[in-house]
Amino acid sequence: MHISTDQSLLDIPLIHDFLSQHTAWAKGIPLAIVERSLTHSLCFGGYLGSQQIAFARVISDYATYAYLMDVFVLPDYRGQGHSKQLVSAIMAYPDLQGLRRFMLASSDARGLYEKFGFKAPTKPETLMEINRPSIYQKTS
Repeated sequence: MHISTDQSLLDIPLIHDFLSQHTAWAKGIPLAIVERSLTHSLCFGGYLGSQQIAFARVISDYATYAYLMDVFVLPDYRGQGHSKQLVSAIMAYPDLQGLRRFMLASSDARGLYEKFGFKAPTKPETLMEINRPSIYQKTS
Protein backbone atom coordinates (compact mmCIF):
# COMPACT_ATOMS: atom_id res chain seq x y z
CA MET A 1 0.00 0.00 0.00
CA HIS A 2 1.20 3.50 -0.85
CA ILE A 3 0.37 6.27 1.64
CA SER A 4 0.09 9.89 0.61
CA THR A 5 -0.89 13.19 2.20
CA ASP A 6 -1.72 14.67 -1.22
CA GLN A 7 -5.33 15.80 -0.82
CA SER A 8 -5.85 15.86 -4.60
CA LEU A 9 -5.64 12.04 -4.56
CA LEU A 10 -8.38 11.56 -1.98
CA ASP A 11 -11.52 9.74 -3.13
CA ILE A 12 -13.93 12.07 -1.34
CA PRO A 13 -17.09 10.14 -2.33
CA LEU A 14 -15.54 6.95 -0.93
CA ILE A 15 -14.52 8.69 2.30
CA HIS A 16 -17.97 10.25 2.68
CA ASP A 17 -19.75 6.97 1.97
CA PHE A 18 -17.65 5.05 4.45
CA LEU A 19 -17.95 7.63 7.22
CA SER A 20 -21.65 8.32 6.72
CA GLN A 21 -22.79 4.74 6.15
CA HIS A 22 -20.33 2.43 7.89
CA THR A 23 -19.18 4.10 11.11
CA ALA A 24 -20.80 4.65 14.46
CA TRP A 25 -19.01 7.96 15.01
CA ALA A 26 -20.05 9.80 11.81
CA LYS A 27 -23.26 8.06 10.76
CA GLY A 28 -25.22 10.37 8.47
CA ILE A 29 -22.51 13.03 8.19
CA PRO A 30 -23.26 15.36 5.25
CA LEU A 31 -20.83 15.52 2.33
CA ALA A 32 -20.24 19.25 2.87
CA ILE A 33 -19.03 18.62 6.43
CA VAL A 34 -16.70 15.84 5.28
CA GLU A 35 -15.28 18.15 2.63
CA ARG A 36 -14.75 20.95 5.17
CA SER A 37 -13.12 18.53 7.63
CA LEU A 38 -10.69 17.32 4.96
CA THR A 39 -9.74 20.88 4.04
CA HIS A 40 -8.78 21.63 7.63
CA SER A 41 -6.93 18.38 8.39
CA LEU A 42 -3.73 16.56 7.55
CA CYS A 43 -5.15 13.66 5.56
CA PHE A 44 -3.52 10.31 4.91
CA GLY A 45 -4.82 8.17 2.05
CA GLY A 46 -3.79 4.57 1.58
CA TYR A 47 -3.75 3.33 -2.03
CA LEU A 48 -3.30 0.12 -3.95
CA GLY A 49 -2.46 1.45 -7.39
CA SER A 50 -4.85 4.36 -7.85
CA GLN A 51 -7.60 2.84 -5.69
CA GLN A 52 -8.00 4.30 -2.22
CA ILE A 53 -8.47 1.57 0.39
CA ALA A 54 -7.63 3.38 3.64
CA PHE A 55 -7.93 6.78 5.22
CA ALA A 56 -7.09 8.73 8.37
CA ARG A 57 -6.86 12.37 9.29
CA VAL A 58 -5.05 14.34 11.94
CA ILE A 59 -6.00 17.69 13.42
CA SER A 60 -2.93 19.46 14.81
CA ASP A 61 -1.16 22.70 15.57
CA TYR A 62 2.06 20.88 14.52
CA ALA A 63 3.80 22.04 17.67
CA THR A 64 2.15 20.68 20.81
CA TYR A 65 -1.01 18.71 20.02
CA ALA A 66 -2.57 16.32 17.52
CA TYR A 67 -5.79 14.32 17.35
CA LEU A 68 -6.05 11.24 15.14
CA MET A 69 -9.49 10.44 13.77
CA ASP A 70 -11.64 8.90 11.03
CA VAL A 71 -9.23 5.99 10.60
CA PHE A 72 -10.48 3.18 8.38
CA VAL A 73 -9.44 0.42 6.02
CA LEU A 74 -12.12 -0.83 3.64
CA PRO A 75 -13.48 -4.22 4.77
CA ASP A 76 -12.12 -6.19 1.80
CA TYR A 77 -8.58 -5.08 2.68
CA ARG A 78 -8.56 -5.64 6.44
CA GLY A 79 -6.32 -8.19 8.09
CA GLN A 80 -3.46 -7.51 5.67
CA GLY A 81 -1.42 -5.09 7.77
CA HIS A 82 -2.73 -1.93 6.09
CA SER A 83 -3.93 -0.34 9.34
CA LYS A 84 -0.50 -0.85 10.93
CA GLN A 85 1.17 0.63 7.86
CA LEU A 86 -1.18 3.62 7.91
CA VAL A 87 -0.74 4.38 11.61
CA SER A 88 3.03 3.86 11.30
CA ALA A 89 3.18 6.46 8.51
CA ILE A 90 1.14 8.90 10.61
CA MET A 91 3.35 8.44 13.66
CA ALA A 92 6.50 8.93 11.54
CA TYR A 93 5.21 12.02 9.74
CA PRO A 94 7.82 14.77 10.24
CA ASP A 95 5.40 17.56 11.26
CA LEU A 96 3.91 15.37 14.00
CA GLN A 97 7.14 14.75 15.92
CA GLY A 98 7.84 16.11 19.40
CA LEU A 99 4.21 16.81 20.28
CA ARG A 100 3.29 17.08 23.95
CA ARG A 101 -0.03 15.27 23.43
CA PHE A 102 -1.33 13.00 20.65
CA MET A 103 -4.86 11.77 21.25
CA LEU A 104 -7.54 9.61 19.68
CA ALA A 105 -10.77 7.88 20.60
CA SER A 106 -11.24 4.21 19.78
CA SER A 107 -13.76 1.65 20.89
CA ASP A 108 -12.65 -1.28 18.75
CA ALA A 109 -8.99 -0.90 17.72
CA ARG A 110 -7.26 -0.15 20.99
CA GLY A 111 -4.81 -3.01 20.49
CA LEU A 112 -3.59 -1.48 17.24
CA TYR A 113 -3.02 1.94 18.78
CA GLU A 114 -1.34 0.55 21.90
CA LYS A 115 1.40 -0.83 19.61
CA PHE A 116 2.21 2.78 18.76
CA GLY A 117 2.33 4.02 22.35
CA PHE A 118 -1.26 5.17 22.83
CA LYS A 119 -2.78 4.36 26.21
CA ALA A 120 -5.64 5.43 28.43
CA PRO A 121 -5.26 8.99 29.73
CA THR A 122 -3.02 9.26 32.77
CA LYS A 123 -5.46 11.65 34.41
CA PRO A 124 -8.87 11.08 32.81
CA GLU A 125 -10.39 13.35 35.44
CA THR A 126 -8.67 16.31 33.73
CA LEU A 127 -10.23 15.66 30.33
CA MET A 128 -13.56 17.16 29.39
CA GLU A 129 -15.65 17.01 26.25
CA ILE A 130 -18.82 18.08 24.57
CA ASN A 131 -20.03 14.94 22.84
CA ARG A 132 -22.93 14.93 20.40
CA PRO A 133 -22.82 11.38 19.01
CA SER A 134 -26.04 11.67 16.99
CA ILE A 135 -25.49 15.16 15.59
CA TYR A 136 -25.73 13.97 11.95
CA GLN A 137 -28.75 11.74 12.46
CA LYS A 138 -31.95 13.10 11.00
CA THR A 139 -34.80 13.18 13.46
CA SER A 140 -38.36 12.67 12.33
